[in-house]
Amino acid sequence: MAAGALSIPGAHLGRVSNWGAEELDWVTETRSVSMQRKPRLIDVDEANFDTLPCCGIKSTAHPGRQQKHCWLQASAEFGLRAKMLLAPDGQPSGYIEYLPGEFAWRGVEATGFMFVHCVWVFSKQHQRKGWGSIMVEGCLDDARKAGMLGAAVMVRDGPWLADGRLFLANGFEPVDAAPPDYQLLVRKFHRGAVNPTFKKGWDQKLGQYSRGLTVIRSSQCPHIAKFAAEIIESAENEYGIKPTVVDLKSWSDAQNAPTPYAIFALIYNGRLLADHQTSRTRFRNIMKKCLAQQLDMGAEHPS
Repeated sequence: MAAGALSIPGAHLGRVSNWGAEELDWVTETRSVSMQRKPRLIDVDEANFDTLPCCGIKSTAHPGRQQKHCWLQASAEFGLRAKMLLAPDGQPSGYIEYLPGEFAWRGVEATGFMFVHCVWVFSKQHQRKGWGSIMVEGCLDDARKAGMLGAAVMVRDGPWLADGRLFLANGFEPVDAAPPDYQLLVRKFHRGAVNPTFKKGWDQKLGQYSRGLTVIRSSQCPHIAKFAAEIIESAENEYGIKPTVVDLKSWSDAQNAPTPYAIFALIYNGRLLADHQTSRTRFRNIMKKCLAQQLDMGAEHPS
């Protein structure tokens, strides 16, 4: 069969030439509709930002939405690409964000690779359909066009990061690990390229925050604003603790943060309490345990 020829179930190929214009129009229309049923990627930009959910957030009143908008604008000069996946009916159904690795807001060394910050499909009804792979392939295509060495991503089993299975299924391989359970995956276009790596010296970096409660936050993820504000309020009003708030202002700040995830952390007296976005309820549970441990230590070592 010639390339591009139509295969008609139940019809001999030689009979197609006998079809009338109406039948051929029907085949063409059916083929067109079938092609339109595939989800597609669009760029998130100034023209459409206000009409799209921001990392799943639809409310324009959400405190992190405007922060994310400003962050996207500022990061555009560093090659950031933010893309929305539209379902066949046109509804926003997924999001992926990536940029050249030298400007990644994670604790990595990934120069020469396109680095994926996040990717996710919003609704469970659209998961397990290959839509995540469509977004990953979009990233890989942009990396190839830019003449890069490949693409990299940080994954873990816990929340707030992509499932590593998506990337493994798309040809990525693990090349480095960091505590407690982070993995750095890469897909190289050139086998001889040097692998990206995690930063090092996590304990030393944590030691810089040895006094009191520290909240590290950034605008890279819009969900952080609400979580961080609630934690700061609870710390002050419920525990009488005025936390030190560290705002990451640049990719350089993020790459030198005390955790691989970088963009959010809770640290208490040099101890890492949480390395990803945390709710007010979880913060209370964490503080309850911390304070109980302090009481136990005081009982064991009375002054």
